[in-house]
Amino acid sequence: MGDQEALRKIITTLAVKNEEIQNFIYALKQMLQNVEDNSARVQEDLEGEFQSLYALLDELKDNMLMKIKQDRASRIYELQVSARPAHPPAAATTTHCCSLPFRPSWQLAPRPWRARRSCWRQPTRPWRPPTTMTSPSVTMAPAFRLSLKAKVSDNMSHLMVDFAQERRLLQALAFLPVPSTPEIDLAESLVADNCVTLAWRMPDEDSKIDHYVLEYRKTNFEGPPRAKEDQPWMVIEGIKGTEYTLSGLKFDMKYMNFRVRACNKAVAGEFSEPVTLETRAFMFRLDASTCHQNLRVEELSVEWDATGGKVQDVKAREKDGKGRTASPANSPARVVQSPKRMPSGRGGRDRFTAESYTVLGDTLIDADDHYWEVRYDRDSKAFGVGVAYRSLGKFDQLGKTSASWCLHLNNWLQVSFSAKHANKAKVLDVPVPDCIGVYCNFHEGFLSFYNAKTKQLLHTFKAKFTQPVLPAFMVWCGSFHVSSGLQVPSAVKCLQKRNSTASSSNASLT
Repeated sequence: MGDQEALRKIITTLAVKNEEIQNFIYALKQMLQNVEDNSARVQEDLEGEFQSLYALLDELKDNMLMKIKQDRASRIYELQVSARPAHPPAAATTTHCCSLPFRPSWQLAPRPWRARRSCWRQPTRPWRPPTTMTSPSVTMAPAFRLSLKAKVSDNMSHLMVDFAQERRLLQALAFLPVPSTPEIDLAESLVADNCVTLAWRMPDEDSKIDHYVLEYRKTNFEGPPRAKEDQPWMVIEGIKGTEYTLSGLKFDMKYMNFRVRACNKAVAGEFSEPVTLETRAFMFRLDASTCHQNLRVEELSVEWDATGGKVQDVKAREKDGKGRTASPANSPARVVQSPKRMPSGRGGRDRFTAESYTVLGDTLIDADDHYWEVRYDRDSKAFGVGVAYRSLGKFDQLGKTSASWCLHLNNWLQVSFSAKHANKAKVLDVPVPDCIGVYCNFHEGFLSFYNAKTKQLLHTFKAKFTQPVLPAFMVWCGSFHVSSGLQVPSAVKCLQKRNSTASSSNASLT
């Protein structure tokens, strides 16, 4: 017997080692493929960057050459205009002004008849110099008033370019520095209230870090993350600090893997060593195989269907052939089954029938404390939520026997909100919330109900559970939705500690 036990341990160890080796080989193959893909990607990116740099330089070159050509053409035009005067040059003229009247040149020319006429004319009076004489004046032509200085310069040095700085920058071009790898601080990380706060630190101070990238995924395996995993990594980018909180999570698996890496303006560093955190929560589904035939169950939602029983009876009669009404236990379930559904806690039992419009959860509670919530339709004529032994009879209604505890809301005829157990009821003088939280501590025998939004205590049963219990629900002419995978809220834990140290007047029903 001892040899068999030792052999079994050896085989188990070998199986575990074989799985680790297979995961390591798979990881190596994946890394080899990643090296090929990443090298091709960075090579393509580098070529693209250089091509864009070439294009930019060509564009700058064309623009500068165009500016030089435009400046040259403008200067040539200005110089040519300066070298071509507007009017032809005129010689300077000197004139003498006197008192004699001005005569045209044709009158001054000698005429024959004038010579003949002078023979008989009287002698002329002697010549006298003019009483007034003006000094000679010189008139300059416009061409001599032109400026002899060129309007433009032949100096083109202002269009010279100094590439010394750019050349030094290009010569200093190198691959970007990669940020260091962060280290996740498990001591500062926290899992509570369906939230995960993850903290990390950098081994060296790096002022060039721009942001961090956090990745996480759910798993059912403890220890280091496996290379082969069904769940994909979820990515959160743009984290500025060294701490981040994921809130509003649904812990439908036992653990979560985390890893983080730092990024500067251009590149991202290596991922940190992955860590695994336990996300303990109460995860269950509804046991559709035992629900009342008038209840239609889909995952965690339940809806009343008044035609359910009649439809099943018609189908059963058609199948029977003798006209006998088949038992509801033998009628097919009108449900949509979940592919991840856990083993049923009421395996092999009949479905609820008659006026027991009940459906149970599929996971037993036999230890620790658990919490779940349920949101119901306010127009439901009747609704109940609590726990029950799996021995609860198929005709038994919640709270009517010693095998179940519940809060019951009655909206038919008159409104009542009460706590029920063993066919005893206590009317609750509290506002009826839209969503009810249920807390069950199996060992201490506490079953408490809370307003899920405000965490106001509605009622507490103090009981001694003699066997495992199941989440229990009922609805008549209405619907509800269950939220599982929840941790016990911190506020509820505080209130439960307070209630456990002092007797509560609400715990009168046992």
